[in-house]
Parts: sequence; C-alpha cells; structure tokens
Amino acid sequence: MKYAIYTYDSEQSLQVRQEILDQAEGTELEYDETYPEVVISVGGDGTLLSAIHKYQDQLDQIRFVGIHTGHLGFYADWRPYEVAELVESLKNDSGQSVTYPLLKTEALYDDGSIEESVAINEATIRDFSKTLVCDVYINHNLFERFRGDGLCISTPTGSTAYNKSVGGAIMDPRIIGFQVAEMASLNNMIFRTIGSPVILGTHAQLNIKIMNDENLILTNDREITKLDDDQRHLTEIKYCVASQRVYFAKYRHTSFWKRVRDSFIGDEN
Repeated sequence: MKYAIYTYDSEQSLQVRQEILDQAEGTELEYDETYPEVVISVGGDGTLLSAIHKYQDQLDQIRFVGIHTGHLGFYADWRPYEVAELVESLKNDSGQSVTYPLLKTEALYDDGSIEESVAINEATIRDFSKTLVCDVYINHNLFERFRGDGLCISTPTGSTAYNKSVGGAIMDPRIIGFQVAEMASLNNMIFRTIGSPVILGTHAQLNIKIMNDENLILTNDREITKLDDDQRHLTEIKYCVASQRVYFAKYRHTSFWKRVRDSFIGDEN
C-alpha cells in the first residue's frame, strides 16, 4: 500500500504527520507522494480540498482519508488521537471506498482558449464592484437573465458549504447532479429571476454567458481567479457533472446525513 500525507502547516498537524510516519515505519506501508493509493489529509476541510486538487489528475487511482485538527471536519472521519487505529486500518486495507460526484467547469475565452477544472464543493461567479449581469442557459435553452451579486454552483456534498449560506438546499449525495443558488439577486418590477435554488440532474448542462467580464472573480473550491487579463476576455462558463469522482477510503466512513446533523444541529438538549 502506497500512501501520502497532505498537511496543513500548523504545529498540531505537523505533529500528527510525524506520528503517522512513525507508526507506519517498519510496516508494509510505503510512503509515495507521486503515485499514492491513499492520501491522508491532516488539517481541516480546506486542507482536504487542497489535497484533492493537488491530485486532480489521479482521482480515479486515489482514495482520501481525513484527520481533522480544526473545529469542523465535515469530510474527515478521524481525530489526532486515533493515528494508531488509522494506520492499522491502512495495513488491513482491502480497497473499500465511498464515492461522491464532482462538478466540472469550463471557462471559455474570446481567443478560443478553454480552462477546465473540477470542484468537490462549489464554483462561484461574482462581480466585486458592480451588479453581475449574465444570461443563464439550462440545456442550451435561455432560462433567465440574472442580475445580482453572483451565482453559486455546488455539488451535493458541497451543498452544505457556501451554498447553504446563500440559501441553497441540502442535497443527498446519492442524487447525481448539481445545484445553482443565487447571491442577492435583483427582483423588482423591472428585473426578475427565479429567486430560488435550482437543482439539475445527471446529464444537465448549465451555461453562463457573460455580459462584461471586467472585475469578475471565479472560484473553484479554494482556488480564486480574478479576471484582469487585457489579452483575452471571458465569454462563457459551462457547468456539468464531471466524469471524474472523488473516492474516500471507507474504514469507518460517517454517513452524509450524520455529518449534517453533527455539524449543524448537534446533540439534542
């Protein structure tokens, strides 16, 4: 079994990393950052998202495990005091996994270039200086002209992240699809949008056609792109369910709805 560790740069996370290395020394576990079979993320959910993006081109070959050293670990199943138990699970690994869908993004520019990316949580498009104006197409049919702060396009697992904060619905990850939620849309006697989250299915495609790319910011999980390139201009963004999926090693994987309850509701009084 080849494994790698992706670590948040904090004293506790680095200490946990060293404990894993010490526990694995002398076993059949082989440390390999280039072509690992399992990647152990040590930190918070942001650390795990960064780990997934680092190995984006190998997602079909890798399973992830999270040890959370922060306050909220929605994706992480393990705590720092459980390193010995985790290493034992790695030694007895039989390839078991649980998988979640990803969101694919294609940004199209007027010079013909295309930039592709995937997100496990969400992608957003915003204008930081004025109202965002764009045409929203669903399956190549014009749905609405959006005016507002921005749009959040999220995966089912990402529906509990920024999507929830802007009023989106929480989706069961067994539903293969994605969701569009509005950020402060303009709705009055002149301008109208749907005004509610829209959930799209497995084979749906969402196209956002840009009216003006000046001062636009695109995000893809933790990655941020500020469009200030005078050499080319963004014309359209396409979103759909990615052909890739992300895999988590299922040693004792916590169910999605238990995560939701533990994260947002907690114990009953």
